[in-house]
Amino acid sequence: MIIKNVNLETVCGVTSKLPDNDKPEFAFAGKSNVGKSSLINALMNRKSYARTSQQPGKTQTINYYNINDELYFVDLPGYGYAKVSEKVKEQWGKMIENYLHSSKQLKAVFLLVDIRHAPSNNDCQMYDWMVHYGFKPVVVATKADKIKRSQLSKQIKLVRETLGMGKESLVIAFSATSKQGKDDIYDIIDGYFKEESDES
Repeated sequence: MIIKNVNLETVCGVTSKLPDNDKPEFAFAGKSNVGKSSLINALMNRKSYARTSQQPGKTQTINYYNINDELYFVDLPGYGYAKVSEKVKEQWGKMIENYLHSSKQLKAVFLLVDIRHAPSNNDCQMYDWMVHYGFKPVVVATKADKIKRSQLSKQIKLVRETLGMGKESLVIAFSATSKQGKDDIYDIIDGYFKEESDES
């Protein structure tokens, strides 16, 4: 996958109507401090196009990035941040649920978790939500550069077991620093387009 151009095309807040896009969407969800903006920037080959912040909980909108005029990366609001009110958390949850439920172009959902820890209750709830809506979430275990290589398989096993994932479900270890896992995510996206061309 070669990224030629990127454009933040649509930003949806709590009361916004979701756009009726005609291109495939690939969505990214995760806790507020899991490194979602860093992952999206790495995929787009941009240093700071998706806003990274020292203050978790900054992504409070659904952001649609038009990639090569062929597809969208959809950045969903970060969830589970302790310093926002329950009402705000509930709104973010409704936005994500509404998106999963109503997007006609959503082809794959990537759920980001921190590889250093067992997935949180919020992560488990999000995973179950996605499965409930008929998706097979691809779990991306971020911050892989923060652990020793020898710990990798143990931590991936912990992620799998905590989320209750099936053996065929995918976990990708990712590092925004070393770009480990980036090509694996590209392969999944490219695989969708290959399937489409095979069917047509």
